[in-house]
Amino acid sequence: MREIVLGTAGHVDHGKTSFIRALTGFETDRLKEEITRGITIELGFAYLDLPCGHRLGIVDVPGHEKFVKTMVSGVSGIDILAFIVAADEGIMPQTIEHFEICRLMGIRQGIVIITKKDLVEPEWLEMVTEEVAEFCAGSFLEGAPVIHVSSTTGEGIEAVRDTIDEIVRKHDFHEAFGPFRLSVDRVFAMKGFGAVVTGTSISGRTVVGEDLRIYPTEQVAKIRGIQVHSQAVGEVEAGHRTAINLQGVDTADILRGMVLAPPGSLQANYMLDCQFIYLAANSKPLKHRARVRVHLGTAEIIGRISLLDRDELEPGEEAVVQLLLEETAAVWPGDRYVIRSYSPLATIGGGMVLGNVSPRKRKRLQEKDREYNRRIMPILKDGTIEEKVLFLLRESGELGLTAEELSIRLGLFGKHLKKALNDPISTKKMVVVDSASQRYVAVEISEKMKEMLVTHLTNYHKNNPLQSGIAKEELRTGLGRKVDPKVFQYCLNELIRKAVVVQEESLVRLAGHQVALKADEEQLRRDLDAWYRSRGLSTPTIKETNEQFAEYPPQLVKEVLDLLLRDGKLFKISESLYYTKELIEPLIASVLQYMEQHGEIDAPAFKELTGLTRKFSIPILEYLDRVKITMRIGDKRILRKKS
Repeated sequence: MREIVLGTAGHVDHGKTSFIRALTGFETDRLKEEITRGITIELGFAYLDLPCGHRLGIVDVPGHEKFVKTMVSGVSGIDILAFIVAADEGIMPQTIEHFEICRLMGIRQGIVIITKKDLVEPEWLEMVTEEVAEFCAGSFLEGAPVIHVSSTTGEGIEAVRDTIDEIVRKHDFHEAFGPFRLSVDRVFAMKGFGAVVTGTSISGRTVVGEDLRIYPTEQVAKIRGIQVHSQAVGEVEAGHRTAINLQGVDTADILRGMVLAPPGSLQANYMLDCQFIYLAANSKPLKHRARVRVHLGTAEIIGRISLLDRDELEPGEEAVVQLLLEETAAVWPGDRYVIRSYSPLATIGGGMVLGNVSPRKRKRLQEKDREYNRRIMPILKDGTIEEKVLFLLRESGELGLTAEELSIRLGLFGKHLKKALNDPISTKKMVVVDSASQRYVAVEISEKMKEMLVTHLTNYHKNNPLQSGIAKEELRTGLGRKVDPKVFQYCLNELIRKAVVVQEESLVRLAGHQVALKADEEQLRRDLDAWYRSRGLSTPTIKETNEQFAEYPPQLVKEVLDLLLRDGKLFKISESLYYTKELIEPLIASVLQYMEQHGEIDAPAFKELTGLTRKFSIPILEYLDRVKITMRIGDKRILRKKS
């Protein structure tokens, strides 16, 4: 069953670690420096078995301002917040910053723990309680249980345990669907086992023996072993504090902030479309392309905020932005992030990732670009799955998207994706251009593509009246844009099915197109036909033909010769030699008859049979090889099959 995770937040020295120790009996400070200095530096972990039968995972975060980066990585996986305020100090700077981080990370449930009650008088405790209630008003903690505790005497700890038990009993334990994901917060080597990574499982489940890719790298490793709360297990699912022993990878290749997930379930990118909240506590506007620290999962990445619909953002405002990262990040839509200023360090905002695979750097210079950005971001933020699917397909244009690509861009997988695609496919808002690869395209894109194909063919016929059609690949590349071959073939097939277009072998033409010769072109056609007939088996070369018809442009001569070839009047023996049908067919028949009688033929025998010189005999023999009538063995040729 999915494990519920409780995490702490609060100012340094407000008793977060002592509270966890009193609640669970676990000491979460494990580093020598933590014990010596009496402050939490790294994330600490514990668990609590509740009366309801569930095991609660617990994450203890550092409170010192120097370790807010670590605190953010710990908050990214929690379900219930234990908001810690010391009774002897009340709301302090890191209390506020931690609270804002939790709000930005989308935490929706929590309890307020006022610690150190044994150090203050009842009147002071009441005053601090009122201060905390006023601070939490209007937030996700408004109305949350408030419990006064003393970690020293144990007073209030049982009440905390009972309150958490009641919350967990009512909790919705639906599994976070999709492939397994774990954001790495610690990497170490274990003697005899190799690389071990730890983190909180974000979604899905995985088992021993499965392969996981270490995003954003290309490395893939096999799961050798799994531990949850120091106990070996064969399977782990979302919500569990997890340690994974990886086979086939070195600890030097894994860094904090990397993500473990099955191959093909994520795509690392430098650009993310996001919803961004600029905290009201900020003292000045945020300018376009401000350099910031982006906290995603357990990763901290330097980047810039591109404001897509304005030049600066006032404190307290929300906007659509594109995060331009200096390193790639592997996330899903819906993931939360926190932004801290580059220098001096302070939490200034955050929000939700809307698009994890941006097709391009978004334009913002012209008002039409800004208006487009304003229009599309609400779709990515609040739109239905169908609206998001159609938006992504429209942006992908003639390339379309496969089911796997849609999965990654939507964060939907398996039956969830299939269900999401049923309606737009059945209502013909999107089409399946290739069932094997499951590639899709928006219907308006396919209609536009068909119009482009018809327009291109119309222009081609107009500019090349003597050509019966255009080569299919030339038609695709001639559209002047990147078009997926499957999308192109689908649109072409649709036009053929509707009898708008005809394909004859490799040539494509409009159904109504016919070669129409002008008077001078018709005269040239007759003269060329007569010219080749008059020369007999000693056929002219192309050079001689161009010299004979020098009054015509060489390109026109070539086009009329191509027409005679397509009509079957001429046979192309080589690049330089053409023969009339009436001459070449009897010659080939005589060669076949000779070979059936003698079993083979060589160049001297061919010359004796036809009376042709080497200039003509060799190209004809090579032509017979090329069209698979004969096969060359040494200096001789034999029939491939009986004629």
